[in-house]
Amino acid sequence: MHMNNIPDVKLGIIAVSRDCFIRTLSERRRQAIVAAAQEQGLAIAEIKTIVENEKDAMEAVEAAKAMGCNALCVFLGNFGPETPETIIAQKFSGPCMYASAAEETGNDLVDGRGDAYCGMLNCSYNLGLRKLKAFIPAYPVGTASEIVEMIKDFIPVARTLIGLSGLKIISFGPRPQDFFACNAPIKALYDIGVEIEENSELDLLVAYKKHAGDPRIAEVVEDMKNELGMGNTYPDMLPRMAQFELTLLDWAEAHKGSRKYVAFADKCWPAFPEEFGFEPCYVNSRLASRGIPVSCEVDIYGALSEYIGACVTQDAVTLLDINNSVPADLFNEDIKPRFPQYQLTDTFMGFHCGNTPFCKLTKTTECNLKCGKINYQIIQHRLLETGDPDFTRGTLEGDIAAGPITFFRLQTTPDTKLQAYVAEGEVLPVGTRSFGGIGIFAISEMGRFYRHVLVGKRYPHHGAVAFGHVGKALFDIFTMLGVEDIGFNQPAGMLYKTENPFVK
Repeated sequence: MHMNNIPDVKLGIIAVSRDCFIRTLSERRRQAIVAAAQEQGLAIAEIKTIVENEKDAMEAVEAAKAMGCNALCVFLGNFGPETPETIIAQKFSGPCMYASAAEETGNDLVDGRGDAYCGMLNCSYNLGLRKLKAFIPAYPVGTASEIVEMIKDFIPVARTLIGLSGLKIISFGPRPQDFFACNAPIKALYDIGVEIEENSELDLLVAYKKHAGDPRIAEVVEDMKNELGMGNTYPDMLPRMAQFELTLLDWAEAHKGSRKYVAFADKCWPAFPEEFGFEPCYVNSRLASRGIPVSCEVDIYGALSEYIGACVTQDAVTLLDINNSVPADLFNEDIKPRFPQYQLTDTFMGFHCGNTPFCKLTKTTECNLKCGKINYQIIQHRLLETGDPDFTRGTLEGDIAAGPITFFRLQTTPDTKLQAYVAEGEVLPVGTRSFGGIGIFAISEMGRFYRHVLVGKRYPHHGAVAFGHVGKALFDIFTMLGVEDIGFNQPAGMLYKTENPFVK
């Protein structure tokens, strides 16, 4: 799939040298990093200026910009000059990583000793003086090959930060009644550099009607048919949904304004299906598979979280209700014999009406799994229609494919303080026996995490899902964004602050 709504990272490396140390030590060690990266197929733009003073720092930054770099690795090949090396981050507009050289051999600890281990301390302090946020690896000292591994960890973080700096979230409509949990102050978006454009559902309806008869509809319908295959259960619905897809894509292009990237937060009920003639879920899923998340129920921070996940993984993401407990009989019959490592309270079902991309639904009927298909929204049909479903059709139903996942969310509290949670787990290859886009999720110590993070810190019912274990990158991203409260599923024996230590 082509993700043209997500930035590409062009990383540059700048080596620094304290003027009383041997300059060639930094230069040689920088060259070794670039060579080690090339061996792994990782391209790094090598800025040749060795930074010893402030003038060098400005020259190196300009060289990086001229080479098209949007992220930097500032490398302390020796002790390094703390003022010039931190001015680099101050003057460069993109994310910066700092790492330092390990000593190479016990046989050369006079002229060959760089003391970058020491210099990293001064660097960190100076970054703090300037109130600069830089990416510093868990252990920021290493050989050339080890620093390449640090750079590989930095790239998804940098990609996400670049994406957020150019992101506009476009919303349509207010949060539905009784879904105020998804309503959070938008001020925190500006704190992290994200733009917001709020619109009426009527604006979207007018734009949709103007797309009637759009000559591109037929091409989109064919693409939908090819994607769905046997899941194309309501072919008469496709032209309506194709018209809506074109409406959203055209709106994004016309309303990006000063921004490069977009995500949507749309109102999808109760008025939407009756007025538009379909449920928008399948279209939402198709955009998400292209790196343009469309959150349900005008969940602005859900859309933000999804976009972060898309930047990290460069893959489709979804937004799900942390929906229902797994019945004990289902657990005992289908899960416990096959996955004895999990307790019942480690499991739950993640569900939404049908916004999970088709590529993330199961393709097998083994273990009573349901393959993806277009269906109608059972709950909305009960509420809005009698007889056969018509305008409540358009959801994408099926069991979510088994595999590793990360459940996470970035959210602001009512008093506009950012908080986040991250929990790695998996979707089990077990039939849900239910409806919608749904899966059985297993997260170690989920029961305690549910009570002391999700409930205890008043998170809404929506969580973003990345398809892979990417907690490390997400934690680093949230830290770089200044989030001080990052919850996670703490292992047994590690008590939450609110956890009663006397409970057996």
